[in-house]
Amino acid sequence: MKIIVQKFGGTSIASRDLRIRVGEIIRSTRDEGYAVVVVVSAMGRKNDAYATDTLINLVTDTNPNPAPRELDLIMACGEQISGVMLSAQLATMDIESQFLTGPQAGIVTDGNFGNAHIRYINPKKIMECLAQGIVPIVAGFQGMSEEGELNTLGRGGSDTTASALGVALNAEFIDIFTDVEGVMTADPRIVQNARLLDEVTYNEICQLARDGAKVVHPRAIEIAMQKGIPLRVRSTFTESVGTLVTNRIAGFDEPVKIVSDRLITGITYTSNIAQFKIITSQIENPRGLELKIFKSLALADISVDFINVQPEIIMFTVPVEQAGKGVEVLKNLDIMPAVEHDCAKVAIVGAAMTGIPGIMARVVEALTEADIQILQSGDSYTNIWCLVKKQNMQRAVQALHDKFELGKK
Repeated sequence: MKIIVQKFGGTSIASRDLRIRVGEIIRSTRDEGYAVVVVVSAMGRKNDAYATDTLINLVTDTNPNPAPRELDLIMACGEQISGVMLSAQLATMDIESQFLTGPQAGIVTDGNFGNAHIRYINPKKIMECLAQGIVPIVAGFQGMSEEGELNTLGRGGSDTTASALGVALNAEFIDIFTDVEGVMTADPRIVQNARLLDEVTYNEICQLARDGAKVVHPRAIEIAMQKGIPLRVRSTFTESVGTLVTNRIAGFDEPVKIVSDRLITGITYTSNIAQFKIITSQIENPRGLELKIFKSLALADISVDFINVQPEIIMFTVPVEQAGKGVEVLKNLDIMPAVEHDCAKVAIVGAAMTGIPGIMARVVEALTEADIQILQSGDSYTNIWCLVKKQNMQRAVQALHDKFELGKK
């Protein structure tokens, strides 16, 4: 049995017409000889009636700090509503289906409320459905601990559900259907000549996702990569084949596309960041300073990124909404940081840049020509990122996209 897991995001199932469109995609895939397992997100987006944020607000309007257990229970309702509605729609199209909650689908978690990880999957119920020609529709974003508690999987949890099921079922493909055509070289809302990428590696899309691209959740990519299941990012609204994510080599009767010959894959960004600078020479007793700073921030549950530790200066960034809390934590250590608010991180990503001279020079050249100051920079094997003022973010993304000629085929 050849299986495809198809995940449909909230915007793909937000209306009756869209659910009919999803039904047509499922029917077409089955006509190609595949057994289909569907994963759904909550319908719509923020402020829509059944979106996850709307359900959260129902509780927090009464109690700003609800118990994590109860919050998980209400957050899981969005996917259940979506699944039942899609199942009802498929019935009108003579496609037999059965909705399964995460626990009913055999998804077992580590028990961490609000951000659980999947420990294992027992796909018995799903396989029973497939054996009978029934399309199982699985609620994304949820599972059950071994203690019998329902848990949600954190943001992007429906992508994670789809990838985990793809691995558990040894699927031919994991299809992530969304409202964009696939993975682009940059955000098309910022860069007019951004183009669709036909194919990317797991490492490239994982880095793109971690640096700000919001097409697929990084955890989902890492799970698919474990077993080498090809993942496709596709649009619900067009016939485009989308972007294939794989490290798999084509057969000898197929043209072999040399993906790694592409120097830079794409440009990403993350906004609403605050930069902290601490001049160590201004601290009376700097011994053990780094440990005090980062341990205190961790205990305050403040996420730090873009970390540079040098003998003379310590720099890092935090989400702008945590900046005030971060300042208070450091004040309690008698440290007065310099804080640069309203920053953004822009990054170039490409698996082939490793060991290639001149990449950073071109990054600096692009931003200098655009009269954009670099506040901080860093790199890894597959990316180079720069911190800039938020007001310069869009121009920075465009400048880098143009410098590396990503608008050209």
